[in-house]
Amino acid sequence: MIGRTWPGWLLAFVGVVVAPLPAQERPPPLVELRENYPNPFFPATTIPFSLSPELCERGHQPLVSLKVYNVLAQVVATPVLLGAAPVSLNAVPLECGSYEAWWDGRVVNSKRQLTPGVYYAQLIVDSERHTLKMIARP
Repeated sequence: MIGRTWPGWLLAFVGVVVAPLPAQERPPPLVELRENYPNPFFPATTIPFSLSPELCERGHQPLVSLKVYNVLAQVVATPVLLGAAPVSLNAVPLECGSYEAWWDGRVVNSKRQLTPGVYYAQLIVDSERHTLKMIARP
């Protein structure tokens, strides 16, 4: 039986090729639209979101809007930003940080409550859109 020896450089090359690559980390998102609560909800819900500090570099204040749509893509509401004085989230300049928006379940320009079904919250930050599916149940 003839023995074979492998050159050291070849073994080192094979070791490098089969070595697992380190996991690449994803940068944190600049905008995060989190799950509303409660979900399913009726009649009201809270919609949390956050704006990363990187988004506000050099004193930039992003313009933020939040709209609620029904399945027919019709705007049914504009939630308000919770805080000292509730502000309707329609092209509002905000500083970076965490926020909560609140929707009382009323349809815009109406005093009637929403009907049970699927709704979509769309957060727009400097023209970048983020969408969340919400379910209203009685």
